[in-house]
Amino acid sequence: MSLPVSPRGLDLFSLLPAVYRLRDIQLAESLPLLTDGEKAIVAQLELLSAPSMPPLASEQQALLDELTAKASRGPLASLLLVLEEQIAILANDLDQLYDDQFIETCAPWVIPYIGDLIGYRAVAGIAPEIDDPRAEVANTIAFRRRKGTVLVMEELARDATAWGAHAVEFFRVLGDCQYMNHIRRHNFYAPDLRNWKSCLFVDTGFDRTAHRIDVRRIGSSFRRDPGRYNIQNIGIFLWSQGAWSVTHSGVTPSPSGANCFRFSSLGMDMPLFHNAVPPGFEPDDTNINDPARQFNVADRLPRRVLCDDLTKGVGARYYGEANSLVVYLNSSPLNPYEIQVCDLAGPEGAWANTPVNPLFKAAVDPELGRIALPAAAAGTPSPIVTTSYIYGFNADLGGGEYARAAGVNGQNAFLETDPASIVPFPDTSGLLGYTDLQGAINYAVGLLSNNGMVAVEIADSDIHTTAGPLTIHIPANTTFELRAAEGARPTILLDGAISVSAAGVASETGAIAINGLLVAASPTMAPAAPSALALLHAPEQNPDGTYNRLTQLSLIHSTFVPGWSVETSGEPLYPNQPVVLVEVAGLVVNAARSILGCVRMHRLASFNGSDSILDGTSPTGTAYAAPDFVPASLGAGALTLIGCTVIGKIHSVLFSLISDSILWSWLSPADNPLQWPASVIADRTQQGCVRFSYLPSGAITPRQFECVDKNPNNPQPLFFALRYGRPGYAKLLAKTSDRIRRGADDGGEMGVFHYLLAPQRETDLRIRIEEYMPVGMEFGLIFQN
Repeated sequence: MSLPVSPRGLDLFSLLPAVYRLRDIQLAESLPLLTDGEKAIVAQLELLSAPSMPPLASEQQALLDELTAKASRGPLASLLLVLEEQIAILANDLDQLYDDQFIETCAPWVIPYIGDLIGYRAVAGIAPEIDDPRAEVANTIAFRRRKGTVLVMEELARDATAWGAHAVEFFRVLGDCQYMNHIRRHNFYAPDLRNWKSCLFVDTGFDRTAHRIDVRRIGSSFRRDPGRYNIQNIGIFLWSQGAWSVTHSGVTPSPSGANCFRFSSLGMDMPLFHNAVPPGFEPDDTNINDPARQFNVADRLPRRVLCDDLTKGVGARYYGEANSLVVYLNSSPLNPYEIQVCDLAGPEGAWANTPVNPLFKAAVDPELGRIALPAAAAGTPSPIVTTSYIYGFNADLGGGEYARAAGVNGQNAFLETDPASIVPFPDTSGLLGYTDLQGAINYAVGLLSNNGMVAVEIADSDIHTTAGPLTIHIPANTTFELRAAEGARPTILLDGAISVSAAGVASETGAIAINGLLVAASPTMAPAAPSALALLHAPEQNPDGTYNRLTQLSLIHSTFVPGWSVETSGEPLYPNQPVVLVEVAGLVVNAARSILGCVRMHRLASFNGSDSILDGTSPTGTAYAAPDFVPASLGAGALTLIGCTVIGKIHSVLFSLISDSILWSWLSPADNPLQWPASVIADRTQQGCVRFSYLPSGAITPRQFECVDKNPNNPQPLFFALRYGRPGYAKLLAKTSDRIRRGADDGGEMGVFHYLLAPQRETDLRIRIEEYMPVGMEFGLIFQN
């Protein structure tokens, strides 16, 4: 029999004289050290580990090893094993004590003590996405070695905000007489008009033209239009807007005819963006301490920049499959020399610079998001055009190729994770028997049983058009999920409403979730059709005439386009049509990180929104109300909004809770004063609460706490844009009053982007940067988008 060896590496038993070890082994053989149950387990596991059987699972093998060791371990070996455990604990404590002397390896509780030792100044309210105290303390010493340099302030701005940042010493772009011992050869008083970059980047963070002195203070926190160009001023330019990808997506043909397309899956003009390459990671950059350049921040992609980039061929920084833009013809990517960048502006049928030069295979306008192809030869079929591109937005909201499976604090994770219960669409194997989305839904519903769960997962970012309405009718006590796969953002163009329902009796339930989709009406869908009441419809009755027993409908990271769809200009196609219509009493609709148009709810249903947008397409439109066939004097079901922006009028039975939200609406002259005495109405004002929110004037609500209402003495929110599809959609301008921009319950901004904690990031940056600012210098934060 072999001697027992401790799994911890320290074997005191082997250090004993052989006579004691042999005597202990003999005792082990003579004593019943295993119980009858343990012996039975050992016998069963040994039988399963026979050579003819498959290998044991890791848990089974560990249990067999443990029981085998216990059977061969005598009293002395067992006693020494207890001592080894205590010695190992002491050894681990000594090792950790050594590791705790270094910020890279110390325990989390030690980080504040090391920070206090080196004088690190902690901040409160930092955004969780960038909260990394270990890295901040570790960088403190490195930053202090370069204290007073502009590169430190630039790197600090990136670390503290997780936004694109570039620091500029404004004395370098002043038009003054130069000191002969320090000549700046490229600082000309008059700009070089032959250099297109001089004009393109004027008044941006990358402006290198000379300016006259500006004596206004740059660091005054109360000033919304600070000065810039002065000797002591340092500007911290910030790009707070992000860039999100769409991969291998179809394009939308222009109504003007063949050979003209738009990048947008909804067929509207939109600017393309480019990804941000972190400084030090670009191929031709060998120094991580170089200042940021245009490609180091996420921003719009101008025509001249893309045109200059294409001339570099395989060295292009913006164009290419690993970069920000690719155009495919028949699934083959065009090389940079096959693309012409030009201005394709103009009305439909009269785009500028068309027809395209036949020397190129495609013309691209990144500022309008348009593509044009040269005329095909007679008898030659038109090529299939697909693209991969980057669009600009402010957050992970409304669906996208960002990470969604992990969810927000685990709440928005995918419902179904068992591969056997996930039905893929499209069916690339061709073995499942369906060819369209309705077929995939029917196949998945057929797999459901009592208390079961199934998901239909769309695996690409392409455009999928339905041939009619979609019907999701599930059995009682089951859950169905229609979702985009991780890393995908499919577009569903409907030719009829998505009808959701569940079978069963009054005591039974059903739940449906829609996750990660962009849903809009196809050109063939119009409100006049009976099946086109809304994009998403929960009818009162099932197709067989029984009552709909659906109890929960979840909309997660999804977009139901306000106004059903958009014109080429971005204007809503049907601005007064609801996108969600609920006729089921008792149904609870939960919307999280979603963009929705008008919502119409049964007065006995309820709507819970968090970090979402409800857009009635205009402040005088209707964002939330009862269905049209209900008397106008009755409100929709109970409403809960946490961190939401609502554009349009609201009429609800009850405001259960409105918190950290912006309700942006007012009455129009055409509104009936009996139906709309105010633009925001709660029928029951003795219950519920509205807190830390912006309200229109005259709002009829339950009790309010720390709210800002619209009146001549109060500020109002200032938005970049209120039209869906714009990069700055529902984003507050930095000029917005702090009563709104820092008026939420945690000192953050009201509205849908509250969870980004943008004002807290700015505060953290101001606190951090003061320590590294040279004496006599001032800094200011300048937002570029």
